Amino acid sequence: MDSSWWIYIVGFFAQLMFSGRLILQWILSEKHNKVLTPSTFWWLSLAASFLLFVYGYLREDFAIMLGQTLTYFIYIRNLQLQGQWSKAPIYIRWLLIIFPVLIVIYGYNNNLYDIDKLFNNESIPLWLLILGSIAQVIFTLRFIYQWIYSEKHKKSSLPLGFWLLSLIGGLLILTYAVLRRDPVLFVGHLMGVFIYFRNMKLSFAIEKP
Repeated sequence: MDSSWWIYIVGFFAQLMFSGRLILQWILSEKHNKVLTPSTFWWLSLAASFLLFVYGYLREDFAIMLGQTLTYFIYIRNLQLQGQWSKAPIYIRWLLIIFPVLIVIYGYNNNLYDIDKLFNNESIPLWLLILGSIAQVIFTLRFIYQWIYSEKHKKSSLPLGFWLLSLIGGLLILTYAVLRRDPVLFVGHLMGVFIYFRNMKLSFAIEKP
């Protein structure tokens, strides 16, 4: 499937929402001099993940789809922990829950793509696909860590380990974006690494003895 300008618009809009959540979280955290996690952060995360999954699907980029699939439902869980998920209309909740499954089933059954294309994309050498997948897995581990931490404390929060994994994963994805020549990933993660570092400092200042 050839990329076109409208596909990049979908990707850039998703990254704009991802950046917006970070900027909002960063501003609120700086204002209160501690790491905060507003519910808007998770709603923007979910909406952006929805769009970036579509972008990865249209670009036939397994690494992007993998990263969004792994974090998508963690965003929903954090909204549940904050008591915000149940406030959304039920039809919106059902759409968000079943969407990733529906788009994969639809695409596969209508011959829009097949599994082989995801792993044998001529524009993504195997070594680069492996690098991108590893970067996405590390980047995703931050939310798995955050999810376990939040479940343990029965409260949605973003601890120090989350920001450390964000920084490492973000730098690896930037490397992948440069090698893949993907402007959407590059622009989306360039600002993020600076915010991750700043939140690490704020978190460390709170958690240190």
